[in-house]
Amino acid sequence: MLKWDGISNEWGGRGHGANPSGLPARDAGIDRLIAEDDLSILFQPWIEPASGQVIAAEALTRSPLGSPAGLFARAANAGRGSELSRLAQAKAIAIAARWSGPLAGLDLSLNLLPGELSRPGHDEWLLAEVAAAKLDPARLTLEITENDLLVANAEVVERLQRLRSAGITIALDDFGSGYASFAYLTSLPLDLIKVDRSLVSGLVEGSRSRIVMKALIDLARDLGLKLLVEGVESADQLALLAEWGCELYQGFFAAGALNEEELARFVASARIEAA
Repeated sequence: MLKWDGISNEWGGRGHGANPSGLPARDAGIDRLIAEDDLSILFQPWIEPASGQVIAAEALTRSPLGSPAGLFARAANAGRGSELSRLAQAKAIAIAARWSGPLAGLDLSLNLLPGELSRPGHDEWLLAEVAAAKLDPARLTLEITENDLLVANAEVVERLQRLRSAGITIALDDFGSGYASFAYLTSLPLDLIKVDRSLVSGLVEGSRSRIVMKALIDLARDLGLKLLVEGVESADQLALLAEWGCELYQGFFAAGALNEEELARFVASARIEAA
């Protein structure tokens, strides 16, 4: 799904604003947002350090109801998290399917919400949406987090394999932020790992950070996985990553969340500079 900025609430679970009985509490704002499809989709580029080319864009959701985390927490409390999640995914897929001009052929990345993989039928629904929009599955990446994988079982792995067999890229998001990430590299059908921004902040000043980052880049290469580094915010950080052979990065040094028009200009400019 889209990037919800770290939301970890389970759909329909109890939380702030929930009915004391544990049942979902109706939320008129969420009801109205879903009925009116009042979601905006923005995009943050994935960029090659060596060439400067933009190869994909990660979908980010925005709404008048506040932050993505707050929005989906409210939807969860109202028992409508799954519905809102699918609405946002379908919207992002439809947008990417009709990209043209500088955006033609650009890949799309979606973040799954925690627990989404454990819900039967979501993989079939997602593949149906991709087919209906006529989006090439090879242009789609699904980002999963360690929170998703804490519920991993044979059925979850089978769903990932089904999506990957259809051509979709599977990425492990926020790598390095949890305690069990390394185990997943050998047990799950993965194509890409996204290194958490927490490992980037001390990259220029700290020798240990450099050792860890270089080791991760080498590890990904040895495992046949692509690697993307999140949270790049300076030219010095980018220069080191390019020197070590990092394949992809994203961060505010290059661009934050862009609308479609801004993304098209950014991609076109990157191509001109790379020529």
